[in-house]
Amino acid sequence: MSLMKDSAALTVTTPADTEIVLTRRFAAPRRLVFDAWTRPELLRRWYGARGWNLVVCEVDLRVGGAWRFVSRGPGGEEMGSRGVYREVAPPGRLVFTESYDDRWFPGETLVTTVLTEQGGTTTLTGTLTFPSREVRDAVLASPMERGVGESCDRLAEVLR
Repeated sequence: MSLMKDSAALTVTTPADTEIVLTRRFAAPRRLVFDAWTRPELLRRWYGARGWNLVVCEVDLRVGGAWRFVSRGPGGEEMGSRGVYREVAPPGRLVFTESYDDRWFPGETLVTTVLTEQGGTTTLTGTLTFPSREVRDAVLASPMERGVGESCDRLAEVLR
């Protein structure tokens, strides 16, 4: 689905009716990538599309622990999300729920993030499982690919 050809670019696939799989490579060890996904001081440096910044970043990194993010865009618009960690296995695997405040996307998504490292390069594979095909398709129709792609670009910059 992604039109980007750069090997470090985000790729987006839809292997099942209720899934989106996001894949991106980073020139960094997986321990560092895992930390960037789970430590608030690092998340604040990269999470979100360009022009968006985390104004709330709460992480209770343990099974059953909650997380809460609120991002603010360049026009002052805010987007909040929250979830609960279901599996925390550093530095290779993180599973959590995700739901959005207000009008963003209905229902709860299960996010499974797997980090594999080879030769100092880490491949991040994120599988998003939605409650229905309709919700998945609404996410695909949104600017999600652009936003996640820009967020991953920002992460790559922080990892350098």
